[in-house]
Amino acid sequence: MGLMMYDIILEPLITEKIARATESANQYGFKVHPKANKKEIKSAVEKIFNVHVESVNTVNVDGKWRRVRYQPGQTPDWKKAIVTLKKGEKIDLTK
Repeated sequence: MGLMMYDIILEPLITEKIARATESANQYGFKVHPKANKKEIKSAVEKIFNVHVESVNTVNVDGKWRRVRYQPGQTPDWKKAIVTLKKGEKIDLTK
């Protein structure tokens, strides 16, 4: 069985770069399931937030190398989605 819509969108990304994109280009960032594709992400965002999505851009982010007590390790890989909404629509992430 495929992914459910609440399994696809894991959490919103709140960074300075995405905050600027939200103000200027009406774009929002989300951490998404690594196996989710653009069509699944688009339908999940439209259903969860009740908005119209124009486009979805995805990025596979590699984990960073970290060291804990002299033991090297790597943080997990994850997938980021940048979602562009139609003009005049907004997502309130403060709820």
